[in-house]
This record gives sequence, C-alpha cells and structure tokens, in this order.
Amino acid sequence: MPIKNRFAETHAEIAAWRRHLHQHPELQFDVHETAKFVEEKLRSFGITDITTGIGQTGVVAVIEGRSNTSGRAIGLRADMDALPIMEATGLEYASKTPGKMHACGHDGHTAMLLGAAQYLAETRNFDGRCVLIFQPAEEGGGGGNEMVKDGLMERWGIDEVYGMHNMPDYPVGQFAIRKGALLAAADQFEIVIEGQGGHAAAPHEAIDTNLAAAHVVVALQSIASRNVDPVKQVVVSVCTMRSDTESHNVLPQTVKLIGTVRTLDEDVRDLAEQRLRDVTTHTAAAYQCTAQIDYERGYPVTINHDTETDYAADVAENIMPGVWRDTPPIMAGEDFSYMLNVRPGAYIMIGNGEGPTVHHPKYDFNDDAIPAGCSWFAEMVEIRLAAG
Repeated sequence: MPIKNRFAETHAEIAAWRRHLHQHPELQFDVHETAKFVEEKLRSFGITDITTGIGQTGVVAVIEGRSNTSGRAIGLRADMDALPIMEATGLEYASKTPGKMHACGHDGHTAMLLGAAQYLAETRNFDGRCVLIFQPAEEGGGGGNEMVKDGLMERWGIDEVYGMHNMPDYPVGQFAIRKGALLAAADQFEIVIEGQGGHAAAPHEAIDTNLAAAHVVVALQSIASRNVDPVKQVVVSVCTMRSDTESHNVLPQTVKLIGTVRTLDEDVRDLAEQRLRDVTTHTAAAYQCTAQIDYERGYPVTINHDTETDYAADVAENIMPGVWRDTPPIMAGEDFSYMLNVRPGAYIMIGNGEGPTVHHPKYDFNDDAIPAGCSWFAEMVEIRLAAG
C-alpha cells in the first residue's frame, strides 16, 4: 500500500503544526507548552483517553480500534524536546526563543505522529489499541527511561513499540533500518588531571598538567586502535580541554577533559570504560600527575528486535519501495533504547533529503517527508493489528 491519500490531503495542515512547534522549542523535561499543544490536538481528533505527566511531562493517548478481540496494543513513540542551539536558518518560522532550536527534527516526529493519530482516530480500521507516546527529554535527561519507570508498558499493556527518526542526506521519505544494534550506547566522562602549577618560564619547577592532558588525549585513541577488535566499533572523543587559568605565563594546577564514549556492544562498552580508566591513570602518572575520573553510563545501545524489524521494513516497503534493510549502525545515542529493552519493537530512519545534519544551527526538518512518515506510523497499527 503506497502513501495514504489522506496524508496528501492533510499534508499542509500537519506541516503547519510542525512549523508551530518549530517556532516554540522547549528543552528536556520542560516541554509543558508542547505537551499542551499535543493534548489539544489529540482532543480535537476525538481522542479522550489521554494521560499527561508520564515521565514527568510525557503524554500518552489511546485510540481504540473498531474491535478489540486481539487484546493487543501497539505503541508508537515520538520525541518532543529541542536543543540548546541558537538557530541560524533565517526561516519565517524560525525559533522565537533565542538559544533554543528544534535542530534534530523532533518537531517533525511529533507532527507526523499527530497526523497518524488524526487518521487512526477517524478510521479505527484495526483490532486492538494504538498507544500514542509523546516523550520528553530525549536530548539528555533520558525521558524514555522515565516513562518506562512510570509504568508505560504495563499500564497501557503495550505488546510492541515502534519509533522513527529523520536522517539528513537520505532521499526524502526513503526508509532505512537494520536488525540488532542501530544506534550506540552513549557514555560520558570527565577527567581532572592535577599537577603543580607554576611559572611558564620555569616549567622544571612545576608539574605541567597541560603536557599530561595532551598525552592522555592522544593515548585514549589507542582504545579504538589497539584494544578493541577491529571489526567492532568504538568512538572515544575528548570534546573539551579546560584549565583552571587563562594566561600567557601560568602553568595550570588542574586541567579538565570532557568527552564521550560510543559503543555498539556491551562487552566493548565494559572494555572501553576499563581501558579509559587505566590509560588515563597511568599516562597521567608518567608525567607526575594524578587523574580523577568520573565516568557515567548513558543511554544503552538501541537494539532492534529481529522479527519486529522485518515487520517495520515490510510496512516501509509498501509505502516507499527500496527500503535499506541493512543500513550501517550510527554512533549517535537514542533513549528509545530503554523502550526496546523492555518490549519487542524497532526503530526506523526516514530520509530528510540534502541539507545540514542534525544538531546544526541551520538544520530544518523537511516537510516533504511527512506523508511517508505518517503513513508508516498508521500502517504499523493497521497491519500489526489487522482484523482477523
């Protein structure tokens, strides 16, 4: 079944919702106005079974099919939060809040799920229940985990759960997916290296923390090149290097390194953490410094379940032939992983066309992807809960 005609008819309306959300970005759990907008739209579609405040500020709504002999429920999830970025698109619907921007397309995800909800509430051509999940705090904060801890799956009896994310540089509306690990575990670290501050003109009388920190940064790259199986993937990135002084003639007492570790395998994740600790401690010691390490595990690996990945890909193939069923893993993190850890399901990518990548100040969700995205959400329910 190709893109549904209904979404061609409502395309402009859904795009208008998306642009409204784009103009009014909110961060992490502080998505009160976004959640209010979502709730108002759902009620306007005739949906009355709506619960707010799940996972702090999430919204969950239920659409009953024409029948419920199956007793089954399919969950569909969209994220609502934006990023702390100053928008530079120059669009007429650009963010009205300086320093906040929908730079990852969550405005598009929310609008597409609302569009699917409108259609499903009109037709109810399925046997069971559709559970709509509008999640806060994907961009840090772990809103997906908070909703799971709030009993999302048990309270609404969700049997399978599906989500979608846009991908720049994929053809507009084209789908891509893979079984197993699709997105990486996202861990973070802070390292404080301490030596002995002193005068830059007399480095022999000090213990140079900048020198030690520079060698730590280089040495950490040996984790990927020399410790991890070459056919597996790991990223160790030091993103910030900051000392306790800014001067032309002072050697700092401490230097802080801040960064991230990305992995697609739990064994590699364990190895990377241990090697980071060992390499940092011993490299710092080689330069007479000490190292204090704060390592925090973040979102787990996003792992698509095999059978449900086939379901998702088959539906996508009906909508837009040529689905990429073995797309390469992506080293970004995604907290839909928490939902996939407790229920079978799959996460799929939809093409956003050419343009700046996500998290870029000139990024914008491509409204041309809306009909395909809405169709996929709707058909996942109609096919997985097909009558009979």
